[in-house]
Amino acid sequence: MKMLEQPVLDAGAYRLRPFQPSDIPAVRQASADPYIPRITTVPAQGTEADYAAFIERQHRRVAEGSGYSFAIADAATNAAAGQIGLWLRDAHQGRASIGYWIAPGFRRRGIAKQALTALAAWGLEHPGIERVELYVEPWNEGSWRTAEACGFQREGLLRSWERVGSDRKDMYMYSRLRPAPRA
Repeated sequence: MKMLEQPVLDAGAYRLRPFQPSDIPAVRQASADPYIPRITTVPAQGTEADYAAFIERQHRRVAEGSGYSFAIADAATNAAAGQIGLWLRDAHQGRASIGYWIAPGFRRRGIAKQALTALAAWGLEHPGIERVELYVEPWNEGSWRTAEACGFQREGLLRSWERVGSDRKDMYMYSRLRPAPRA
């Protein structure tokens, strides 16, 4: 597999960049959220060492070839507000998936929309990727409305699709396709 490189992507008032040690405050905020640690590798109410280990795991994603994990950072201050990733587990099938979280103190500002728009467009330019997908629990209206605002289409309900914590959860499946070439 070709070695991946972590780019920095423009996302309007934000940039998607590799995580850095100064992002620990955003990871700490996410760790206190009741949901984010259940669906990600963010440690629940961790220690500073746990948060640093989370950041190191994000760096390894590129090195392992599993995908790209970005800190969503304010373009003016460089302060992290969340995380978004393009995951390449199904790249051999022409598919990638996207997941994201916004730290509680940064929600309802349109940050996820800017980050998702930028990453979906970039992901669909990635060699061999024709489709990007994301999965959202039906109750998470903010997340599925964000997906729809970014051009993702809901394809259906996947019953008992994913384990979240100790429970099987239904998920809406969303996708966005690479635009067809113009004639």
